[in-house]
Amino acid sequence: MSKVFIKTFGCRVNQTESQYFLENFEAIHNISITNNFKDANLCILNTCCVTHKAERDAKKQVRQILTQNKKAKVILTGCFANVNKKNILEEFPNIKVLSKVEISQKYFQKKPDWAVKTHKGHSRAFVKIQDGCDSFCSYCIVPFARPKKTSKPLKKAVQEIKEILKNHFAEIVLTGINIGNYKCPNSGVDLADLLLEIFKMEKQFRIRLSSIETYSITDKLIESAKAADQKFCDYFHLPLQSGSTKVLKEMNRKYDAKDYENKVNKIRKIFGKNIGIYADVICGYPTETDEDFKSSLNFIKKLKLSGLHVFSFSARNGTKAYNLKQLPASIITKRAKKLRELDKQLRQKFANNLVGTTQQVLIEKSGIGVCGNFQRVENLQISGASTSKILKNQLITIKISKSNLPTI
Repeated sequence: MSKVFIKTFGCRVNQTESQYFLENFEAIHNISITNNFKDANLCILNTCCVTHKAERDAKKQVRQILTQNKKAKVILTGCFANVNKKNILEEFPNIKVLSKVEISQKYFQKKPDWAVKTHKGHSRAFVKIQDGCDSFCSYCIVPFARPKKTSKPLKKAVQEIKEILKNHFAEIVLTGINIGNYKCPNSGVDLADLLLEIFKMEKQFRIRLSSIETYSITDKLIESAKAADQKFCDYFHLPLQSGSTKVLKEMNRKYDAKDYENKVNKIRKIFGKNIGIYADVICGYPTETDEDFKSSLNFIKKLKLSGLHVFSFSARNGTKAYNLKQLPASIITKRAKKLRELDKQLRQKFANNLVGTTQQVLIEKSGIGVCGNFQRVENLQISGASTSKILKNQLITIKISKSNLPTI
């Protein structure tokens, strides 16, 4: 029996595409999946190129496989492979670099639709509804790796979710490179219409949106989400990148700080103060001055976000920002530390403010779960009893009695 090892680097889109590979390999007679690359006949590495670290980790894994499993065939795919095929093959001449479409056609004899039925190792399932980006933010390599914008047909997306629900998932994350660009290729309907179709399903479940740009959040989308009540997670992940309008313009972002603030305020007005609003922030962009960083820091404090995902600037060859004079690593490190300290404070305040509120929780394992607003909870109890007998992935309603985070 042949054994296949699949390793995923990077985003939820990559995770979903790897799940597609996994399910299709499992459907083939005499092929099994292994979590140990040393046992595998075929190793597929689904790579990321958003940061230098992601590329470095992928190459490290290649070296380990070539050294410790000389019989295995190694295939690199994904974003890093897409934009660096020539250099990769020069460094590793004994491996293959294939697109994900090529892998699907080679091993499964079909063009991929990226539909999955489950998501192994996760309490939430991911459904890829969109791919590609043409925004060309000055720091971002993704449009070079995934330039073609595509969307999954509405009927296929709805059917995929129905199949996942049959496999006992109660939370589904809609994901893509830029899900706000979703547009059904058959009918032309948008993300708001897709949500309305999904929410017609009667089974108990909830939908979470992955990262979405503020300019994609229309009144129509807000109305569709709000009308769904608990079938929509009270959560938005809104990439910010900088709180300085000057830096946002230099990044070629499609909004300024005031636009972002207005959208956050509008969301809170509709969904209430307990909604989780998180943001990506990049520190150390080449043109970011001390004053710019201070402005960004103060802007984030003013917004009182629920938490941050902090990224240190990583120059990507091919992007406009790559040719700019880079800031010293010591400055980037110092700024990242300040942002992560702020992130900790924001998360503490958000958790403390939820004490006494009633929340819907997805059980991830015994006594531990996650609220719709992405606040994690533990020591769950129902009628004085432990939730150890409650099945994983079940949705329950609880009241948060206390926070184990210090008050700020």
